[in-house]
Parts: sequence; C-alpha cells; structure tokens
Amino acid sequence: MQPTEASQTDEDAPVQLVTPDGRRVADDRNAPYRARTSHLGPEELRGLYRDMVLVRRFDTEATALQRQGELALFAPLLGQEAAQIGSGRALAPQDVAFPSYREHGVAHTRGLDMAQILRLFRGVDHGGWDSEAHNFHLYTLVIGSHSLHATGYAMGVQRDGLVGTGDPERDTAVITYFGDGATSQGDVSEALGFAAVNNAPVVLFCQNNQWAISVPTSTQTRVPLYRRGAGFGVPSVRVDGNDVLACYAVTAEALERARSGGGPTFIEAVTYRMGAHTTSDDPTRYRTRAEEDYWRDRDPIARLHALLVSEGAWDDEAAAALDAECEALGERIRASVRALGKPAAASMFDHVYATDHQVVSRESAWFESYESSFTDQGGHR
Repeated sequence: MQPTEASQTDEDAPVQLVTPDGRRVADDRNAPYRARTSHLGPEELRGLYRDMVLVRRFDTEATALQRQGELALFAPLLGQEAAQIGSGRALAPQDVAFPSYREHGVAHTRGLDMAQILRLFRGVDHGGWDSEAHNFHLYTLVIGSHSLHATGYAMGVQRDGLVGTGDPERDTAVITYFGDGATSQGDVSEALGFAAVNNAPVVLFCQNNQWAISVPTSTQTRVPLYRRGAGFGVPSVRVDGNDVLACYAVTAEALERARSGGGPTFIEAVTYRMGAHTTSDDPTRYRTRAEEDYWRDRDPIARLHALLVSEGAWDDEAAAALDAECEALGERIRASVRALGKPAAASMFDHVYATDHQVVSRESAWFESYESSFTDQGGHR
C-alpha cells in the first residue's frame, strides 16, 4: 500500500509543497524549494492544472482506442501527470529531454503533438518525430538504455561549451526519464558513473511508480532509490511525485545546477502507476484494491484542483472551458488515429539505412515479388 523500504527514515521523506488534500506546506525544510515556485501565480497554477487534465484525457482516449483495436499497444501514464508536467515545465527551451515510452506529459510540455506519439503504438512507423524541433528525443523501448544516450549527449553539450557561460539562453541541461525498474538495469548505473566522473550537465529523473510491471519496488532495492546516487557521487533528492509544484521546484534546481556547470542530479519522484503497465498487463493479478485506493486518494490532479479551489483560482467558467478543450482533444485524437490507415508492408525496408544498402535492397525486392505472388482468382492482390 504505502511505499515501504526497510531503511526509510524521516530523512527520506520526499520534498512536498502541497499536501494530498490541497494545502500548502510551510515547513522550513522545504523553504528553498518553495521559493522556486513563488513566481507561479493563479494563472500559472491553472496552466499546470490544464496540462495535467489534457494529458490525462489523451491517456484515456489512447487506452480506449487500444481496447477498440485501433492501437496495437499503449503505455498509460495515469497517475504520473504531476511528475511529468512539473518537471517538463521546468525545462528551458534549449534543454534536451530523453524519454522512455511513457513520457506523454513531458512530450506535451515540449510542444509535441501527442497524436504523433500514437503512430508508434499504432505500428505505422517507428515513432519518429523531429527531435531537434522539440528538443525531445524519440521514445526508447529498451529499458534504461537511453540514460546512457542522455549522459553522452550531456557530455557533448559540455564539450561544446554550452554549460556555465552565464548566458541563460545558451547554457543547456539534459534530462532523462526512467522508472524504478530501470534502476535495476546496468545502463542506469553506468550512466550515473559516467555522469559523476565527467560532471555532466544531466538530470536523471526516476519516476518511482512502485511497480516494475509486476515487481514491487520493495523487492528491487533495500534502500530508497534516491540514495543510490550518493554511491556514485551524484547529488540526489527525493520528491513527492504527485505534487506538481514540488516536482517543478526540485527539477528547476537540478537543471539550474546542470546549466551552471554544477554537474548531475539524481531525482526520485515517488508516484504511482494508477493503471496497467501497458494495455497488455492486468495489475489486478499482483496488487490489491486497498493499495490502489490509498494512491487514488493522492491523485495529483485532484490535489492541485483542491489548491486552486481553496485559493479562489478556479470557477465554473474555467472548468467549462477546460472541459470543452478536453472534448476537442478527444475528438482530434480519435480522428487522427483512425485516419492513419495501414502502411504498405514493404515500407518496413525503408529508412533502415540513410543510403541504399545492397542487402536491404535485395531483400526488399524479394519481398515485393513474394507478396505480389498472392492473388485472388480475379488476379487482384
């Protein structure tokens, strides 16, 4: 139910700026992080709320489309909206993000049309988009491998002189997202090692959603995940991943350190995957209703909504406008997916290499000949 680790202490309590029932936290421990959100007034808070609600609507639509046979698979982010929106909105335009395959909220903050994400899950292409246009790299399905890609990219940024110049429009940080299960992969440990010894400007953002498919965090580690950073010499922090303001503040600090030449940070955002790992998963086989209810009471969207209402920053007019925006998004997502159609089978040979390749060309020609040999009695394929 509640996240349990054998050696958790008060020191391990995550940074929290808003309680689950929507009250601001005013303790001294969190004062430096609270200061980083002081510029977020009612309009900015409504913007964060809008982001989370729209992303959840996208998530709901995509899951429904998969159930209707329109998508081959989908990886929901349900419950992780605050971790992704909070951290994503802390990024500067020149910062670069390396996602896994669940970072739909981060994609939204980087200006990517979320309908484009579904091309991957529809199977019409390999999920390509212009990563340079959004400073948001392609989804990575190999668990943890992209943490090394991000660290290498950050080392390149460092060597290009784009760190510590004092120019806020030039200094660049890199962030990579992965789950608690990925921390059991060697790639993440290697990324931490390379990031530390090279003082790379990279933020390693772990969304601890409590479950690596059906394996709980408690059987993956003997200590809270954020403590692993210290073993590599990487400053680390634990944050309430369902608190969008805390996620924003913690990430903003880490990114500022990276841009200024202060090196890497490891962030553990303690959140919960409210849905299935993917639409091929059945979480009722390995977790309890009581656990799900515990985390449902800590819903990140309900938390910010309660704060907005308590501070007089939300009304019926704002709610109606957002509802209409959600309906329009849902209609557009459904129409976009259903209009994708089916790619030609031979297109699998396209874009394997940047230039012509004899082996691929020969195999492509054979496949087209083979496929054309299947005709009906009327001579049609």
